[in-house]
Parts: sequence; C-alpha cells; structure tokens
Amino acid sequence: MPAGDLVFMGPPGSGKGTQAKLLVENSGAVQLSTGDLFRANIAQGTELGKLAQSYVSKGQYVPDEVTVGIVRARLLEIAPSTRIVFDGFPRTVAQAEQLDDLLKERGRRIGAVLLLDVSREELLSRLSKRAKVEGRADDTPEVIAQRLDVYEQQTRPVIDHYEKQGLLRRVPGVGSVEEVAKRLSGAANVAAPA
Repeated sequence: MPAGDLVFMGPPGSGKGTQAKLLVENSGAVQLSTGDLFRANIAQGTELGKLAQSYVSKGQYVPDEVTVGIVRARLLEIAPSTRIVFDGFPRTVAQAEQLDDLLKERGRRIGAVLLLDVSREELLSRLSKRAKVEGRADDTPEVIAQRLDVYEQQTRPVIDHYEKQGLLRRVPGVGSVEEVAKRLSGAANVAAPA
C-alpha cells in the first residue's frame, strides 16, 4: 500500500464501519472510528460521552472541538509507522483542515479518501433494517432522515474538498460485502499525490 493514511467516507448506512474493519484486518492498519470512540465514552458514562449522547440522540454531529480533541488523543496512541483508516471523520471541512494539521504534527498525511456511493433509498432501507436487528436508539425513522440530511449539508463539502486535492476515490457501495471490499482494496492501493 502507498504511504499515507486513508479516510473512509459515505453516508450513514453505507457500510463504512464494516469495510474499514475488513481493510484493517487485511492490511495491518489501525481503524480510528469516531463513532466507536463516542459509543465507548457513552457506555462508560464519561463527561465526553454524556456530551456526545446529547447530540447523537438527536441525529446531530458532535461539535468539531470535541471530535478533534478525541481524535488528537487517539493519534498519540498510534505508532507513526502504522497506517490509519479514519472511519466517520472528518465530517466537516473544518475537521478536514484540522485533521491535516494533526497529521502534519505527527509526520503523517492522507494518502487517499475512499467514498462509498450508495443511493438514499438503499440507505433508508439498510438503516431501517439495522435499527430493527440491533435495536439502535439512534436509528428511528425521524433520526435516520435527519442524519442523512445532516450528511448532505455538512459532509458533501468535505467530499468536494478532497476531490479538489485529487485524493478522492469513488467506490460503488452496493453488492456483497466481499465485492465492495475488493473494490475498496483496489482503490486504497491507487497511488495518491505526494
């Protein structure tokens, strides 16, 4: 794989978490999932967890300063030689710019941004099924619609940001888990600008 960390992007329900885990298992990289970090803090009842829960339960994003703080703390725990797969971060242009700064501080850079393309209809279907199977409180129909709307408003500019830098790789996110994983693996191995 080329040098540089990876960013996984895609709307809620696109399979980012599942695919990031598969890539990590197959490459020895470390997954940094802000969703997992928030859920762990919520489960532990930390102050950060309580703050995060107040936003997550409404389908809103946790504020940038809180998110960036938790990412900075996690970066300090990862060896500089280990590739990172970012899952669910950055979600705003401000976060993307702050991530660039954080990575420079640690002598790192983004090698590629992998975007899972999935239609809104497919996302609604997947998230509704997941809510029933997993009993996730953050996947009610109202919250699902809100999360997709927030994604469109806040995250689309991040996609444009990375596309302008030549880092974006669009990957169809429909098909079997294995098919999507193979597409992503190929996109992750495409040499990115230095």
